[in-house]
Amino acid sequence: MREVRAKSLILGPYHNYNVYRGCTHGCIYCDSRSLCYEIDPPFEDVVVKVNAPELAEAELSKRRERIVCRSGSMCDPYMPIEAELGLSRKVLEVILKHGHGASFLTKNVLALRDLDLMGELAKKACAVACFTMTTVDDVLAAKIEPAASLPSERLAALRRFADRGIATGVWMTPLLPWITANADNVAAVVAACAAAGVKYIVGCTGTTMRDGSREHYYARLDERFPGLRQKYEERYGTSYVCRAPGSDRLWAVFTAACDADSIAWRQEDIAGFFAIREHRAQMSLFDEI
Repeated sequence: MREVRAKSLILGPYHNYNVYRGCTHGCIYCDSRSLCYEIDPPFEDVVVKVNAPELAEAELSKRRERIVCRSGSMCDPYMPIEAELGLSRKVLEVILKHGHGASFLTKNVLALRDLDLMGELAKKACAVACFTMTTVDDVLAAKIEPAASLPSERLAALRRFADRGIATGVWMTPLLPWITANADNVAAVVAACAAAGVKYIVGCTGTTMRDGSREHYYARLDERFPGLRQKYEERYGTSYVCRAPGSDRLWAVFTAACDADSIAWRQEDIAGFFAIREHRAQMSLFDEI
């Protein structure tokens, strides 16, 4: 663990923030390992923005318009170190204090610790709990996401968030060619999400590989899926976007399954879950009707 004092926290038009840089979940496909993000190695030696709650206080207290602050776009806000440090929770407390909304994307059921805060955010502003779900097979997931919570655990957590009235979503991404990118897996993920009360799924039909992440991914393939690396090299070379064989059919299976279970998958429909709840002033007995 390396501690830093950051200069800013909430960035960009979607108000993304990351309390940590690097991750210990060990997912073999992690795009955040790409050299373009300039996260100093080793990736597992997590950089901690120890002043994140102070920055959130300074930045959010000045905002007149209410926003939805989104964590997890780069590095998981609920990796195991969060259980000790509690920085993600402290930032949520600041967000709630100033009347803003929050969403997170994670692979760790530690997020359930903050069920109380997310419930309050859902009532007063906006709350979205989102988990990555690339397969429902716990055994396979242990090979490709070795230190993350199992899919069965994530689905149970999604149900608990949904039962609290919090909007829930899933990122079914990436789909790994010849591993998880097949119609049976896609259909199984959507069906499990429907059973857990998931409101939307962000889908895809393949994966991405850039310098840095590609080398790590191929090394893990050699360890856990012997012989598969050659198929990737022959089909994709150094391509960034790696669409799975039969990707058009995969997308058709995905969208049809979502429609059948009334799960949103279109970007414009998903955006609706990130809307700030409007304040409704109580009418006075003397107000005109």
